[in-house]
Amino acid sequence: MNNINQLGDQANGLRNMKKDDKVKVIAVTGGKGGVGKSNVSLNLAVSLAQKGKRVLVFDADLGLANLDVMLGVRVTKNLSHLLAGECELQDILVKGPFGITIVPATSGTKNMVELTPNEHAGLIRAFSELEQQFDVLIVDTAAGISDMVLSFARAAQDVLVVVCDEPTSITDAYALIKVLNREYGLFRFKIVANMVRSLREGQELFAKLSKVSDRFLDVAIELVAIVPFDENVRKAVRKQKTVVDAFPKSPASIAFKTLANRAANWPVPDTAGGHLEFFIEQLILPEA
Repeated sequence: MNNINQLGDQANGLRNMKKDDKVKVIAVTGGKGGVGKSNVSLNLAVSLAQKGKRVLVFDADLGLANLDVMLGVRVTKNLSHLLAGECELQDILVKGPFGITIVPATSGTKNMVELTPNEHAGLIRAFSELEQQFDVLIVDTAAGISDMVLSFARAAQDVLVVVCDEPTSITDAYALIKVLNREYGLFRFKIVANMVRSLREGQELFAKLSKVSDRFLDVAIELVAIVPFDENVRKAVRKQKTVVDAFPKSPASIAFKTLANRAANWPVPDTAGGHLEFFIEQLILPEA
């Protein structure tokens, strides 16, 4: 009962944040690993930053974090130090390319995968005390359909499901959408067809997913990006850079920038759903 009261107190504190500071919350997720989800997250973040947006990227693969490694940024403290009470959220934030800000998690720490109610409350408090203002929060989730992944996805305003042209990717993406729809009532999903060989292949990939979703689920899915297979992406990863930074004119970069242009125009509701505090409340309160 004390945990519930504590969570409620923290949520009330979040409601005291400025209501005019709208934050677009985008969860980038996928049914399986290896579909390029983190690459999508980072390239979308950098592309939005290049457009002048203030972007916060939350590495929500809490047990197997990798965004800092992908960007070659030095991290001295991460989310585990925050939850242990050793520092504030402000102390663990790190700057990435083009001014994006990253909330780094930790890698190889099993107890980070499932947080306790008290740790959830600490996360609420940390975000409520964050002084910096952001336009966009991108949440890079883990792969799969764990409780933590589902929590992050259902709490976000927009859910981007990254899919590649493999049977297991399509099957697992459908499974993720099915769980979020039937258990959490989500019915709008944005699809990113990643690492496809052609525009037609991306459209056919979406058609496969759309066909099975339309048949068995009450959902609306939208194809928002077709990102071509591009060797420059791998080259950029080896350089510990995003492809939009290292190879700005490459086919994948153009696709990511097009996605960013679309994302920048996705509406932020006037209701609480467009606020950062709403994201954290939705993430935490059902856990109580």
